Order: sequence, then C-alpha cells, then structure tokens
Amino acid sequence: MQKLPIICPCCESTLSVSKLTCPSCDTLVAGNYLLPVFLRLIEEEQLFVLNFITSGGSLKEMASKLGKSYPTVRNMLDDIIEKINPTS
Repeated sequence: MQKLPIICPCCESTLSVSKLTCPSCDTLVAGNYLLPVFLRLIEEEQLFVLNFITSGGSLKEMASKLGKSYPTVRNMLDDIIEKINPTS
C-alpha cells in the first residue's frame, strides 16, 4: 500500500483530504478537509512522537534511545511543537 502523501509534489504546500471511500459499501464522502495534526508531520517526526509517548514523555530516555544529547532531543521536540501549534 502506498504512503499517504502530505506535501504537494509541485509547490510543496500541505495537501488536504478531498475524498474518503468506504471499502465495504462504497459510500463516498467528498469535501475539503485538513489532515489530522499527526498526519501533517513527516514520518521521522511521527516516529519521534511515538517514541516520546512510549518513553513516558522522558526526554532523557529519548536521548538515550536515539544516541543524541538531551539538548538535541529537546530541540527536536520544540521543532515539532512549533510545527503543530496552531498559533505559529
């Protein structure tokens, strides 16, 4: 199965969802919907969030898992927070 594209290949803008189909009954829902916040993150950022959650929110444990320094991991988290914060 193909990965869901989130970035336009032409202009690099964020894509939106315009159609959903039920594989059981072929119901079609059409409109223009934003992707959920988590899906707007690139795969690397999604994996970071999943690891952060499974680490109990411990940046120290995350730094150890990733083999990076605590400040580097903190900066990675800050970048993700900035990306998903609707007021940014």
